[in-house]
Amino acid sequence: MTGATKATNVDDAVVPDVPPTDLSPSLSSFDAELFEPLTGREESWRFTPLRRLRGLELGNHGQTGLSYLMTGPATVALSKDAAEQVRDRVIAPSDRVAALAWQAVREVAHVAIPANAVSEEPVHVTITATGDATCAGHVLIEAGANSATTVVLDHLGDGAYAGDVTVRLAQGAQLRLASLQQQEPEGVLVSNINAELEADAQLKAVAITLGGDVVRCNTAVRFAGRGGEAVLLGAFFTAAGQHQEHRLFVDHAQPDCRSDVAYKGALAGDKAHSVWVGDVLIRANATGTSTYELNRNLVLTDGARADSVPNLEIETGEVAGAGHAAATGRFDEEQLFYLQSRGIPRGEARRLVVLGFFADVARRIGIEAVADALVATVEERLSEYE
Repeated sequence: MTGATKATNVDDAVVPDVPPTDLSPSLSSFDAELFEPLTGREESWRFTPLRRLRGLELGNHGQTGLSYLMTGPATVALSKDAAEQVRDRVIAPSDRVAALAWQAVREVAHVAIPANAVSEEPVHVTITATGDATCAGHVLIEAGANSATTVVLDHLGDGAYAGDVTVRLAQGAQLRLASLQQQEPEGVLVSNINAELEADAQLKAVAITLGGDVVRCNTAVRFAGRGGEAVLLGAFFTAAGQHQEHRLFVDHAQPDCRSDVAYKGALAGDKAHSVWVGDVLIRANATGTSTYELNRNLVLTDGARADSVPNLEIETGEVAGAGHAAATGRFDEEQLFYLQSRGIPRGEARRLVVLGFFADVARRIGIEAVADALVATVEERLSEYE
């Protein structure tokens, strides 16, 4: 594999001098006009039903119908800053929808964790989008050196929301970030989480997608210092007619960093559609890298479809370990038969098998309220298909 292409700055954009030869984005810019209009034929958008985005791909966002509710410990600064005041700390968008959203943002929900601050109490940011208008927003999370805290983002409402999140972790910072997608059945979300980790920083990012009509979540992590660690976990339950899409990009740009990706999803109902795309790039200088990505999908009924695309690009032979695995399978009737033969009713046996499928991800979440929300929704959905 060849190395990353050289890039130059042109009008706030990062544009490669030659066509890119790796998995990294070919363009990053706050200017939406530098991105071509979407047609649905682009590789990164070919799974997404553009016609169901309710205009998020076209821009013209307003702030009507969008609200933030922010709560947290006294050791954390919570504010709504004007976008122009924090732009130099925001990671530039890498697609047209995100760039259009940024151009409409007026206030940024800002979470600032001071250096050396340690808190067991989580920060909660509830983002509610309602009504027919499309909304755009941004959350900036900055964690000071050697700090440790938890941030929970909860997406609610029946509106259409394009929301980006910038995460910056200073040296030695530890952050648990949970993003819950629990919108109403009409809700639409296009979300981008962009994280940059300095030396020895640790990020655990959890995505729980349960609601909405169309949900597309991108998570990108870049290591900016030696010894960083990123654990990316996800769980989703895709019901009839829902489209839930998760895309991940891990950029190993520094030596001796570790990443671990594990996403699991269940699908039930006609035209339930899930998409998982996992991209990991190990650059030539990222010696000592250890990475693994896993996706498992459980199809519970006919008419559901799961697409799974793992990609691993390695530009150096000096890695500690690298691998990926992806599989999609149907409900195991033999497991069901075994439990029923032990006197467990069919409905309860089915529930136990599916909960067991999610058990390892739920255990690793580490945030009780988030894990409880996942289990409760899975049980509710299963009862609907009995």
